[in-house]
Amino acid sequence: MTSISYTYYYTLFIIFNTLTLTLIVFSIPITSSNEDNFSENLLETIISTRLMEKTTNLHFYFQDIVSGKNPTSVQIIGKGLGFGATFMIDNALTEKPARDSRILGRAQGMYSSAAQKDTALLMVVVFEFTQGKYNGSSISMLGRNHVFDDVREMPIVGGSGLFRFGRGYALAHTVSFDPKTGDASVEYNVSIKHF
Repeated sequence: MTSISYTYYYTLFIIFNTLTLTLIVFSIPITSSNEDNFSENLLETIISTRLMEKTTNLHFYFQDIVSGKNPTSVQIIGKGLGFGATFMIDNALTEKPARDSRILGRAQGMYSSAAQKDTALLMVVVFEFTQGKYNGSSISMLGRNHVFDDVREMPIVGGSGLFRFGRGYALAHTVSFDPKTGDASVEYNVSIKHF
C-alpha cells in the first residue's frame, strides 16, 4: 500500500466516525420524556425562561408582637433573649407601619439568637401574601439579621406561585421598637427575580 491509500482510508475512517458520532448525539433527546409529559425539552426551557424572567419590588411592614394576650411571636426555646433563644412567628404583614393598617399577608417561621458575642438573629421566614395580585404566592427568606444595624440585608432563597424560582434580597429597617413590651414594626423592601 502506498501512502495515498493510508491517507484515503484514514480520511474515510475519520468521516465515518464523525458521522456516526453526529447521528448518535442528535438522536438522543436532551431530556427524557414519558407519555405523561412530565418533562420538557431542556433547550426550549432554558431559552424561554430567560425571556420570561421578571423583577418584582415589594414594600410592607412586619408586625412582631411579643406582648399581650394574643402574641404573634412566641418563645419556644430558651429563656430570655440570650444565645439560642428561639421564637416561632405568625406575624402580620401590613401596608403601613401602624399595626391596624391593611394586612397584606403573614410572616410565618422562626428566628433565633444565633450569635454569642453579638446581637444577630437567624431568620427562617416565609412571607405569604393574601391580598391582590400576589394572593396565594410566597417568598422564603433565610439569613442573618444584625438587629442593631439601621438597614439589614437578607437573601430571598425561593418562592411559590407568582414568585416561583424566586431569588433576591430583602432590606429590613426597624421603624419602631418598644423596649418594655418587645413589640416591633419592621419595614421591608424586597427585590425578587422570578418567572
